[in-house]
Amino acid sequence: MDVKPLSREEVDNQLALIKRGVVELIDEEELRKKIARGKPLNIKVGFDPTAPDLHLGHTVIIQKMRHFQDLGHTVTFLIGDFTGRIGDPSGRSDTRPPLTREQVLENAETYKKQVFKILDPEKTLVEFNDRWLGKLSFADVIRLASRHTVARMMERDDFEKRFTGKLPISMHELLYPLAQGYDSVHLKTDVEMGGTDQKFNLLVGRHLQAQYGLEPQCILTMPLLVGLDGERKMSKSLGNYVGIDEPAKEMFGKIMSISDELMWRYFELLSSLSMDTIAGLKRHVESGSAHPKAVKESLALELVARYHGEAAAKEAQTSFNAVFAGGAIPDDVALFCCKHGEASAPAVFLADAGLTASRSEARRLIAQNALSIDGTVVSDGQTPLPAGEYTIKLGKKRFLRLRVD
Repeated sequence: MDVKPLSREEVDNQLALIKRGVVELIDEEELRKKIARGKPLNIKVGFDPTAPDLHLGHTVIIQKMRHFQDLGHTVTFLIGDFTGRIGDPSGRSDTRPPLTREQVLENAETYKKQVFKILDPEKTLVEFNDRWLGKLSFADVIRLASRHTVARMMERDDFEKRFTGKLPISMHELLYPLAQGYDSVHLKTDVEMGGTDQKFNLLVGRHLQAQYGLEPQCILTMPLLVGLDGERKMSKSLGNYVGIDEPAKEMFGKIMSISDELMWRYFELLSSLSMDTIAGLKRHVESGSAHPKAVKESLALELVARYHGEAAAKEAQTSFNAVFAGGAIPDDVALFCCKHGEASAPAVFLADAGLTASRSEARRLIAQNALSIDGTVVSDGQTPLPAGEYTIKLGKKRFLRLRVD
């Protein structure tokens, strides 16, 4: 294949897209030189399949992988079937339990199905790092460990905090960054990406490549997407997430629930629109020539269509406007059954049915007059409801059909 060096303008254009939404790039001048050669770069992102489902927070980095594909570079989607059985300690204050091989492979298959809703399967290399890490002998591991120092390893923020707090650090956790770094050596990676909590591991890969006589990889760290609450990072455990396999109507409604201010961050990190187009939308909203709700709907349409198709996205939009703008009750509202007594107290059944993350949240929302039962606002969260069937509405977008036996 003929390789033609790129002009400065062509390099600048690539970097403009690559740097979009990036927290840190190490090193920009090195990356500029790599791109200027005109040869497709090898981009690596590793995924330890510790959970079977992806949410929009995960897709921030996958969307960046797609940017590289659109620029003609090769993306390696690395599934850590070996490292996933070690347990990555990044950002944790305790030891993460390792997964069984069966759990890893089951989760990996789910990942593969979901990521190709974003990535081009024809331009994606899928690798499993057990293919080379599983073949290392104990002597090989010792030689690999000799390439790094304990002092450097203890510079990791989570290790330092645990050591200072006299919390245990297992030896296998110290080996994890070396294993991830060796992936970059084996694959001869040009660029590796990860979340901001992965910076140390990415730097280890850069260090090991130099130790093995390779050109060090460049590093891109991506931000952690703020969840629906507008405060904390998107997480299933916090209940502020949007799963990419959620039903289209639910996904559309959740995206519409984010604040107008947070909407622009979602545009930057998740949308395929150019930054110039997004800036234009923002100017229209600020001047009053466009309503923020309409702009937010365009974002919800784009994201839902990406994972469910355009027809499902438009149907979700129609349903959303009928329910939340027109005040109608959805036809597919879930039925929740409970028994008369403590279980039928509003603060209890709201949490048990999943409309709130906890009973304390339910009580807080009830105190804010967010709960209505059969069209009547209810401020008492402790008194059980008598036997019967009820239509429950919490806020503007949460509904439930309740049957008390």
